Amino acid sequence: MRSSEKKPKKTDYEALNSGLMKIPRIQIPVVRDLIDLGFAEVEELKGRAPEALLDELRKKKPNTPQDRLYAFRMAIYYAETPDPDPKRLHPWAWQD
Repeated sequence: MRSSEKKPKKTDYEALNSGLMKIPRIQIPVVRDLIDLGFAEVEELKGRAPEALLDELRKKKPNTPQDRLYAFRMAIYYAETPDPDPKRLHPWAWQD
């Protein structure tokens, strides 16, 4: 393979087919991290603390970016809110 050729990205079918993909605007790497933390469905996020999830994830993946916290906050909000505000269904809406 020449250096100018790129390897095709591996598709994460487990994440793509996860019930967590129901969360609006959730990115596949975030879903992968939630799966790696033991979650499979949106309802399992209810009552969880996003900061604790980030701490737990960083024990497994020390280089986890800080913006993962915003996605966790959004995902938990979505799980806990029967009629979520569409303006809050963006990870950037959850920055400090």
